[in-house]
Amino acid sequence: MHGGNVVRARVLRLVATVVPALLLCGCLRDPYVSPTASTVPSGHWRIEQQTDRVTGAPINSAYVTAMASNSGVAFTQPASLTLACFMDKPVVKLGFEFKIGTNLNSFLGYRFDEKPGHEIGGRFIQNSSSVVIEEPAEVAQFIGELSTSSVLYVRIRSLNGGRSAAEFKVDGAPAAIASALAGCPVKPVAPPPQQAAPPPRRRSV
Repeated sequence: MHGGNVVRARVLRLVATVVPALLLCGCLRDPYVSPTASTVPSGHWRIEQQTDRVTGAPINSAYVTAMASNSGVAFTQPASLTLACFMDKPVVKLGFEFKIGTNLNSFLGYRFDEKPGHEIGGRFIQNSSSVVIEEPAEVAQFIGELSTSSVLYVRIRSLNGGRSAAEFKVDGAPAAIASALAGCPVKPVAPPPQQAAPPPRRRSV
């Protein structure tokens, strides 16, 4: 019995030493790299609310998560859709836990609700596990449809990443868009200029 009390006392001392150390390590993590610590909900979205300690400006981003599938992965894994300003420009980022493809042989397709679908190139980054929409016309098209939609279906086809798919519930998007892109509003794409009709040709007499 005495031996059991000694072991119990040692365990308690160990816990008393380790737990405060773990708590201290948690407190030292900078909130800049932990955006989930300062978010508010909007529908299925989480809107980041914190200030950049370097510039003093708000950090603009909003994200929504889903479960994604890949033809080479046995089980579904988390995926995220993020809206943000990067270098003063609006961007849309789709992140996955598995390889989805590379720039040379992959393309992104998406569809909101029952609206017509779109296929674009995107830019594949981060060890081929993320794709970014950054071309102004493509961003404007995506954000315009996102603001009035409830569901986003995404699928990616790639020669070296197989097929990937995810379905995001995006209700609450207007507030997420307004907050995440407050510092870099999406500019509507100007329609192509109309060519003036050629003057009528005179008929020869």
